[in-house]
Amino acid sequence: MDRNDYLSTSKVAAMLHMTTRRVVGLCHEGKFDGAVQDGRNWKIPEESVRAYMGTVGISDSLLPCAVGNTSYVEISSECYYVDKTLLIRDLIDDHNMVTLFARPRRFGKTLAINMLKTFFEKADEDTSKYFIDKKIWQCGQKYQSQQGSYPVIMLTFKDVKFDNWQDSLEAIRLVLKDEFKRHSELPGSNALGTDDKDYLARMEKGTLTDVEYSRALLNLTRMLATHHGRNVVILIDEYDTPIQQGYTRGFYQDVIAFMRNFLSGGLKDNPSLAFGVLTGIMRVSKENLFSGLNNLTVNTVLDDKYSSYFGFTGDEVQEMADYYGKSDGMQEIRKWYDGYRFGNSDIYNPWSVTSYFANNGQAKAFWANTSDNEIIREVLQELTPEVSDELTRIMQDEEIHAALNMEVVYPKMADGADTIFSFLLLAGYLTLSSAPEETEFGTFATLKIPNMEIRRVYNTEVLGWMRTRSTGGVIQEIEKAIYFGDGKRLEKALRNYMISCISAFDGAAEGFYHGMVLGLVASLSTKYHIRSNRESGDGRFDLQMEPKEKMIPGIIMEFKSVPVSEKKDLSVIAEEAIAQIERQNYPRELEERGVKKIVKYGIAFSGKSVEVKTVG
Repeated sequence: MDRNDYLSTSKVAAMLHMTTRRVVGLCHEGKFDGAVQDGRNWKIPEESVRAYMGTVGISDSLLPCAVGNTSYVEISSECYYVDKTLLIRDLIDDHNMVTLFARPRRFGKTLAINMLKTFFEKADEDTSKYFIDKKIWQCGQKYQSQQGSYPVIMLTFKDVKFDNWQDSLEAIRLVLKDEFKRHSELPGSNALGTDDKDYLARMEKGTLTDVEYSRALLNLTRMLATHHGRNVVILIDEYDTPIQQGYTRGFYQDVIAFMRNFLSGGLKDNPSLAFGVLTGIMRVSKENLFSGLNNLTVNTVLDDKYSSYFGFTGDEVQEMADYYGKSDGMQEIRKWYDGYRFGNSDIYNPWSVTSYFANNGQAKAFWANTSDNEIIREVLQELTPEVSDELTRIMQDEEIHAALNMEVVYPKMADGADTIFSFLLLAGYLTLSSAPEETEFGTFATLKIPNMEIRRVYNTEVLGWMRTRSTGGVIQEIEKAIYFGDGKRLEKALRNYMISCISAFDGAAEGFYHGMVLGLVASLSTKYHIRSNRESGDGRFDLQMEPKEKMIPGIIMEFKSVPVSEKKDLSVIAEEAIAQIERQNYPRELEERGVKKIVKYGIAFSGKSVEVKTVG
């Protein structure tokens, strides 16, 4: 046979709509007559592949790479599916009563919840057919015996996104009503008493009290366990969506009070509970929402356990690339969508990878605008000099070292750098550069931007959020003033910005103004390396901007602030700031780096007033 009649395993995988690993397995099983092993690979006669396709009924067309479909039944049977069913095995083996998975948005949480529902729920049809060709089925009878054997409650709060508590509570009521209706076996059950039948009727009519709704999860598990004679699996997807809305829209305490009672009723010391799984983006502190739950296991991006089940591993992406004939694009895929570190696993963004193949191998920033980012925007609007400096370094592809705080509550999330960077990590805007270090003083980690897609987010969305702190073209005026070394233009732009955007009480200390200016100049990071509070010469400058192209000037800024009662002296104080730059020889570092022209800014603030002096 001519060697041109032999096919590679990747080519056969594309023809058979399966992974290369499965093709190798078929070769070992002798499914392809005439196949010969060539090192780790195989050469497979095309005619034997065609014969196998006829035997099992496979056509030449590729399976679709579905984007945004969260139905396990459809994805696993009609589309290309990355097999994550071993999550089921690990949940069964671990025997945790309640597990919370905190992962970034669009990293497969909803599909995982739907998979768990399909596997565990008792159904009229035999749902084992959706798993017999998956990894979980190969694990044996211990796991197969639990398939289709539990009553299951599945709730999703992903659409509870309203501006007030009244509408949010009504949306939660409707979610609960729909789940009660899904269990149509209950109203006619002979196992339930009169009180339960009355509760069901009033749930259908929408006449329950708020207290009764807060006990709905507890009541539904009890009724299902009574009817089926088996404890209940509870699955809750995006539990934190209404909580985020409550924080940003001003009804945080209302939603926390309801959700605390609702979740505790169903998940704490519930004799009808088999086990529960929750998903979300953020981890809400035990001391707040989960204060009543002593049986909660929290799994975040810091944990090794379950680290490969949300997002795609490198091998999984390579198999997808082989299947769709895009193996040559792996370098581009890595550059755009790889770089996340969850526990000990290197992870690709699954939404973006799937979108890449669905768009015939065209690389774009698919993930950036798939959901509202108001929480992150809220954090960034509370910039301090420390946080602004670190964000500026991040946007210049530097790594930062940060303390991590995973036990915060929403009202305190902007209280310090540790909480802010913890939220950015959980939300997928940063990732671990290496394993975090656990010490007696806390958890410390090196963080970075994961990939080009998220770098695009920082260069557009994050800077865009910073720009929303100004009105009109104030930001642009500040950029132009700095670029042209125009002190008076900068003074006017800063004054306009402060009049429009800060209160009379904001200007309490020099640190506030320092952070404000850092945020405002961050958009110049494409032209400058921006550094804050670093040693140079005989002291520490406030702000240094080193040009990436030496034909534009370098910038040194020194900030001063005084009480409103002393604002008449701003001109003198701005001159003193200039004198300090020269006395402490702050430009020396830039000069040593070959910067020929350096503009020095002395900037004095008082309340909403500002004076700028320049030399250079």
